[in-house]
Amino acid sequence: MPIIDRIAGFAHEITAWRRDLHAHPELNYDVHRTAGFVAEKLRAFGCDEVVTGIGRTGVVGVIRGRAHGSNRAIGLRADMDALPIQEVRDLPYRSTVPGKMHACGHDGHTAILLGAARYLAETRDFDGSAVLIFQPAEEGGGGGAAMVDDGVMERFGVEAVYGLHNIPNQPLGSFAIRPGPIMASTDRFTITIKGKGGHAALPHKAVDSVLVAAHTVVALQSIVSRTVSPLDSAVVSVCHVTAGETFNVLPAEAVLRGTIRALTPECRASMREQIETIATGVAGAFGAEATVVFDGGYPVTDNHPAETDFIADVAAQIVGAASVARDAAPLMAAEDFAYMLQRRPGAYIFLGNGPSAGLHHPEYDFCDEAAPYGASLWGRLIETALPMR
Repeated sequence: MPIIDRIAGFAHEITAWRRDLHAHPELNYDVHRTAGFVAEKLRAFGCDEVVTGIGRTGVVGVIRGRAHGSNRAIGLRADMDALPIQEVRDLPYRSTVPGKMHACGHDGHTAILLGAARYLAETRDFDGSAVLIFQPAEEGGGGGAAMVDDGVMERFGVEAVYGLHNIPNQPLGSFAIRPGPIMASTDRFTITIKGKGGHAALPHKAVDSVLVAAHTVVALQSIVSRTVSPLDSAVVSVCHVTAGETFNVLPAEAVLRGTIRALTPECRASMREQIETIATGVAGAFGAEATVVFDGGYPVTDNHPAETDFIADVAAQIVGAASVARDAAPLMAAEDFAYMLQRRPGAYIFLGNGPSAGLHHPEYDFCDEAAPYGASLWGRLIETALPMR
């Protein structure tokens, strides 16, 4: 059962929606135009309910099937926000907003779910409700948590929820998934090292915060290599260093900022503990002091086994079993769909975007030919999960 014929028939319209969204990127929760675009389309399709303002600027559309005996509801989620990146490709539909672009494909994810909404509203060949969740602020703002905290699951009776993300340089229209952890947790850390400033020519009269910072950066790399099991996956990256203002003064303070990633809560907690131990220990050895502050990010995106098998089976109906990887390697990037999976069973699946620049790259662009595969997946998932009696 390949791409749904009806969806293939209006694929050019999905492309037009996607390119309109691409040309008008918005960040974080400030997705008012995008949310308005989505709500307008959902109303035009004939959705039974269109609710705005959930999770601040999120939109939910509800489509009820021709049968209502089951009283069940399945949630499908797409993210709407863009990134603070300057687009460099001269596309006909390139970003019209300086310093902002859809560099992660959320324009494609939104267009895919709109395509599914149109199909499901036209056909309604299912028993129950399809709940279409359009989420703001995935890129660091925690919009998934905001919608969950606003009661999106309870208000619309969602019993299971599914999400999708494109993956560049994977075969176009292929799917990949795995049960259990599929994307990592993320935390930001800030290490402030306080030494004693002094003249660069008299280092013995100072406590060199730069030297302490350098040793700390090197020592932090021992966490993954020596305290995390070789069978686990983890990342510690120092990405920002600030110290001093001139060439001949040893600064009294240095600041390190970075991120940690893990695939289990236990590893996540252990790495936080190790960072504090190492930072304070290294500083103390040089006569300096260190403080560590963590800014908690997204939890692990943890696919539920039964729902993972289910969506993989549906994907295989569309593209064939050979084009569905069921034990894909997890990614160490993070995803706030994790909050929805903490509240309801469900799964997160990857869709091949074909040859492409990487995610968050200024030359990235979503492949419009991938959209009918995603929209067909959502359509068939609802029809399969909520069959007519």
